Amino acid sequence: MATNDFSELSRRGFLKKAITGTVATSLASIGFPTIVPASVFGKNAPSNQINVGAIGTGRISRDHDLPGIWKHNQARIMAVCDLDQKRANEAKQLVNAYYSKKNNQPYDGIKVYFDHQELLANKDIDAVVISTPDHQHSYIGIHAVEAGKDVYLQKPASLTIAEGRALSNAVHRTGRILQIGSQQRSSAQFRYAAELVRNGRIGQLKTVQVGLPGDPAGEEEPEMPIPKNLNYDAWLGSTPYVYYTEKRVHPQNDYSRPGWLRCEQFGAGMITGWGSHHVDCAHWAMDTEYTGPIEVWGQAEYPAKGLWDVHGKFRTEALYANGVKMIVSNDLPNGIRFEGTEGWIFVTRGDYSVTASDPVAKKTGTKALEASNPKILISKIGPEEIHLYESQDHHGNWLESVKSRQPPIAPVEVGHRSCSTCLIHQIAMKLKRKVYWDPAKENLKTTTKPIACCRDRNDTRTW
Repeated sequence: MATNDFSELSRRGFLKKAITGTVATSLASIGFPTIVPASVFGKNAPSNQINVGAIGTGRISRDHDLPGIWKHNQARIMAVCDLDQKRANEAKQLVNAYYSKKNNQPYDGIKVYFDHQELLANKDIDAVVISTPDHQHSYIGIHAVEAGKDVYLQKPASLTIAEGRALSNAVHRTGRILQIGSQQRSSAQFRYAAELVRNGRIGQLKTVQVGLPGDPAGEEEPEMPIPKNLNYDAWLGSTPYVYYTEKRVHPQNDYSRPGWLRCEQFGAGMITGWGSHHVDCAHWAMDTEYTGPIEVWGQAEYPAKGLWDVHGKFRTEALYANGVKMIVSNDLPNGIRFEGTEGWIFVTRGDYSVTASDPVAKKTGTKALEASNPKILISKIGPEEIHLYESQDHHGNWLESVKSRQPPIAPVEVGHRSCSTCLIHQIAMKLKRKVYWDPAKENLKTTTKPIACCRDRNDTRTW
């Protein structure tokens, strides 16, 4: 097959390959690494480093994941992969330029792939960072751990609940390290807020309010020719075929916020996009990281027309077995408010943003941590009290875990539980009625009937 001939890779063949991982690789890679002298890295020579491959090289990769990894001397990015050839080649240029500047001499050591299976077959690669659209997360993550790679996986963990369970099972089966990209866990204010709640500084926890951003609707978009540099069939992956239009996928001329984020076929919208962050940190404080709610109900507005069809304004409520109620809405301030019998704590990102095109405006001076009584925030956590896992750098914590083989701060099961909780909230929004969840059996029911938690690839429902 010719290097750039994507048309010969049939949809059926891609899906079979995606599911089984046994079909021979079919897209040739380009870009051959030069021999780099050991002096470039000194004591951090390639033989002493974690060799990392990047799968998915769009906005979050360029602005967050690649910089988050390349700043650590214990890691070396050696390969990049994207289904958009243009983006893959531009990622190669980006990483080469960084290492050239860092080491004050020319560097051309990045290999380019257009197929993640080919990258995973490279035995010189120890670990991968997966920064693809949401619908690709779980199955590429499964392929990666089964190929013996440790993984940094952007959140949310999966598109469906069953896919998340399969991912967690694969990680535990293979013994690989997987860090979910819930980087708020590595921000001091979120850990401290969780410790204050866990140690009773606001009394008995009663209610948790989670505020999320919203997503606007869009207009109808016409069918467009598929760019020659994009393997669109593979990009769709296991989801149903829909015609190509640029705003459904990602911009061809820049790295601004991609349109797939607002299409239910590829992700659930803000309920998982930001919800995975805030619900995860809420669970951390609630001591419910390995479980979930038992009842969820809610409602949402959905666009009546247009390409983008994820939820708009919404409000959901959930009940946990310990009696705590969680309210999630985009009418609430962006962050997490813990309300107890003796006060409240509110925690948010403050001035911090991940990418320049984050949907929430960066507000200078925003307080990252507030409380009903300022004395709560100067409370010292005693040596005999609960101290939570501390990390000051999320990517760095992952790299340390790769070396030590100890669990990272955001392990796969925790990521799966926060993601599945968000998906249950989405189901309640869609059904506009209460649903019941059994966290142990991972079984979802209405008042009378079970609800499928994973769709068939030919079914357009998001649950």
